[in-house]
Amino acid sequence: MQNYARIDLAFERGAGAYLYATDGARYLDFASGVAVTSLGHSHPRLVAALTAQVQKLWHASNLYRIPEQERLAERLVEHSFADTAFFCNSGAEAVEAGIKLCRKYHDDSGRPERYRIITFEGNFHGRTLATLSAGNNAAHRKGYEPIVDGFDPVAFGNLNEVRAAVTGETAAILVEPVQGEGGIRPADPEFLEGLRAVCDEFGLLLFFDEVQTGFGRTGKLFGYQWSSATPDLMAVAKALGGGFPVGGLLAKAEIAKSFTPGSHGSTFGGNPLAMTAANAVLDVMLADGFLDRAARMGARLIERARAVAAKHPKVIAEVRGRGLMIGLKCVVPCAQLNDALRRHHVLAVLAGDNVVRLVPPLIIENAEIDEAMTALDAACAELAA
Repeated sequence: MQNYARIDLAFERGAGAYLYATDGARYLDFASGVAVTSLGHSHPRLVAALTAQVQKLWHASNLYRIPEQERLAERLVEHSFADTAFFCNSGAEAVEAGIKLCRKYHDDSGRPERYRIITFEGNFHGRTLATLSAGNNAAHRKGYEPIVDGFDPVAFGNLNEVRAAVTGETAAILVEPVQGEGGIRPADPEFLEGLRAVCDEFGLLLFFDEVQTGFGRTGKLFGYQWSSATPDLMAVAKALGGGFPVGGLLAKAEIAKSFTPGSHGSTFGGNPLAMTAANAVLDVMLADGFLDRAARMGARLIERARAVAAKHPKVIAEVRGRGLMIGLKCVVPCAQLNDALRRHHVLAVLAGDNVVRLVPPLIIENAEIDEAMTALDAACAELAA
């Protein structure tokens, strides 16, 4: 089906931060499959783990215990706010599960009228009917009306609007700690802490969408860890599998108990292959010094990008982001800068608010940052001319 505006470029293999096209050309990958391949391509730890697992067992279903799933859940709980985990196949499914859990929790608590969720302009939560309704993007909704009821969007970063939107039907607040598709807009820690306070005051659930920010992308394992605000539930996916499809919903025990046998499920979610991939990713990311190094690389990249932007104010207006999740707010149409980067064999990805997104693998080296910034400088010079 023609629902992708594909670039006429195909890749046959990858190694580290590089992709190799079918014509032999090498590209520096600062898109990472839209913030997915955070350990780069063909990482030896992931290759070895999946090669071993694929020879043993692919699928058994959640009718039975899955030891690798139990191990992954225990590790995610150990390194987060959560007490328990549910596994699915994608970020949209993880957010959808969270929406359902918010409603089920309040229903089980004798408050069935609480089903509405406060969301934020610029957020993106997926492309199911419910998640695109939560995302509040008119372009994504076009042709799919009527949207799913139950979402009340307010301005990102505005606590006054949040408080004004709370009613007796409000169940939760859903937020990205850094808006990804919305243009790489980090939330201030004080704003996230204010959301926690609103939830505590009105008996709401704080629901973080960390599909893009999770697993080292911001320089910490999870984006919420940049503030003192602890969510009640959180959706994850993307980098969790290092390129293998896997998503998850993490939650506190008192909320997760509303998911009882038969109340929610997934045929493929948490299968042995996906769990092996995710555990291998954590083996690497939880090693001493990995996240600190990623944070340092992020600081270096954003410093270098700002230096290039200062040289080319007619092309780039602003550089913003956190960790290795960086947005170039463009003066020119962002697609022009993205195309120019690709001509210089650097891959990036577009975002809202006329932004080019740089989300390289977390294993990036100084030399690769230098290579990307040299290409960015050349691309900007072309467009300025």
